Amino acid sequence: MLKYFMPNEHVKSVFEIQPQKLKELGIKGIITDLDNTLVPWDVKDATDEVITWFALMNDAGIKITIISNNKEDRVKAFSDPLGTPYVFSARKPLGRAFKQVSKEMNLKKEEMVVIGDQLLTDVLGGNKAGLYTVLVVPIVKTDGFFTRFNRRLERIILSYLRKKGKITWEE
Repeated sequence: MLKYFMPNEHVKSVFEIQPQKLKELGIKGIITDLDNTLVPWDVKDATDEVITWFALMNDAGIKITIISNNKEDRVKAFSDPLGTPYVFSARKPLGRAFKQVSKEMNLKKEEMVVIGDQLLTDVLGGNKAGLYTVLVVPIVKTDGFFTRFNRRLERIILSYLRKKGKITWEE
């Protein structure tokens, strides 16, 4: 059961993830979370750094889709200017959205990565779907109302995994 909470990788920022490394892993598609992964949860638009990162992936032929549990207006307002497909109200960690995006990208599980800042939604959902998962440090320490509950559970799980020697990084 604990294996579902273990990301394949842990990075401080999504910007550490580079197309060359993804290509070496056989990755052709990215499923990424939005809030506190790409921008702070209360920032509406993509930053210049996010726009550059999306262009870098696009130039390398790596597809990106944003999957968020947030509402359509939030996700659409962020994704449309980037020309990026998205799924809103995804209900992560349930598998429907991950399967939908895999089908839309026409990629195998082994060719996809899930990037996100939460164990209980992004990593758990991606792992259950059989995808490669990357946990990023949340951009800001504040969260929306519902995410605060998840963060408490995450701290308990991470603490347990550290005690068992399963993870070595610090928050």
